[in-house]
Amino acid sequence: MNYKQSLLLVAFMLCFVTTSFSQHRNYHITNGFSIFGGMTQFDIATDNFTTSKEWGFLGGMWATVDIPHRWYNVSFGMQLSESKLGILARPYRASEPSLEMESFVNYKMFAAQIALLGHIKLGTPDVTIDLGPMFQYNSDLEMKDKSQGEYKISNYDGLNASEIASISNFNLNGVVGITAGYKYVKLRAQYIYGATNILKRLNGKVLNTEGGKSTFKGNQTMLVLGLNVSF
Repeated sequence: MNYKQSLLLVAFMLCFVTTSFSQHRNYHITNGFSIFGGMTQFDIATDNFTTSKEWGFLGGMWATVDIPHRWYNVSFGMQLSESKLGILARPYRASEPSLEMESFVNYKMFAAQIALLGHIKLGTPDVTIDLGPMFQYNSDLEMKDKSQGEYKISNYDGLNASEIASISNFNLNGVVGITAGYKYVKLRAQYIYGATNILKRLNGKVLNTEGGKSTFKGNQTMLVLGLNVSF
């Protein structure tokens, strides 16, 4: 994915949204711009694999619309992230598999997330409950150690670790979180849940699913903890 083009696109969209809101004559509003950075803990909730949550990182830009006499604010923005995930597997040379031989194969995933969030004020605009929809484009899963490509996924007899990398690249998520701080510097926590099946693409491939579930289904979960700075 060309991140330079993505950043130019989101900058244009942020300017467009900010200008559009500022021209609305029915409200006395304050427009703003913020940058956000933090840590992510990514996982896939699925019955197909045994997974391990890992920490990654995230950064983004947001256009904010503060409506002083309303109980909510609105923001629109884009986040770029690198998330990590472990999936349990065993060495492919193991003639007699055992639990002691299993280990987590490490993957990473890049994602661009575009979201429109409403911010419910908890008595003050400095503390809000945040929620809204999020559209996501993500890469396939990328193995950290490609020499583990022929490891056999736990719960399956002949499914290779490299064969599950082609996950669905377009996904719809729901976001809920809380933002708290003072004026221009705030802490933000988000929980992102995938409304779509991120493993759906695997169902269109010819895979050896002996020993496990033949249909793949999973929903991503992502915990985000970070700092938001407004201008």
